[in-house]
Amino acid sequence: MITGILHPAKVVEQLVQQGVTHMVTLPDSETRHMYDRLTAEPSIHVIPVSREGEAIPIAAGLWAAGQRPVISIQNAGLFESGDALRGLAIGIDLPLVMFIGYRGYTRHGDTPDSAARFLEPFLHLWGVDYYTIEGDDDLDRVPLAFERAEKSSQPVGVLIGTEYAKE
Repeated sequence: MITGILHPAKVVEQLVQQGVTHMVTLPDSETRHMYDRLTAEPSIHVIPVSREGEAIPIAAGLWAAGQRPVISIQNAGLFESGDALRGLAIGIDLPLVMFIGYRGYTRHGDTPDSAARFLEPFLHLWGVDYYTIEGDDDLDRVPLAFERAEKSSQPVGVLIGTEYAKE
């Protein structure tokens, strides 16, 4: 059972403070409230994709053009993005912060959803550091993720272990 509340406005505030210029995302039902809040923020351009596998290449292009993008995809979509993660994000030392929906996350280890069971081992396999957010009280981890990405010149995950609240 997930008890934290995560308000999209507070997440967007963190993104603005980090100078994010673009959010590359595949909108879905779990991120709907975040998507609505992002589209209302004039300093961040929302770039919707049709498949999660497109998110990292688009973010890499934006980064190469001097922008500061982040991506937002579900855990299962990250698996689809594995080759782009390996060959592009890790391969070119892309300091990309990836907001990853932790679908199926239960905090207790009893996780029947394979997308949740495989997420952390998948990130470990690729050597991707990550921080888990379960509510507003954990948002101090967002700047840590950006600092880690910049310091390591590697992608860093922010695992969203709860649904975004309706505002």
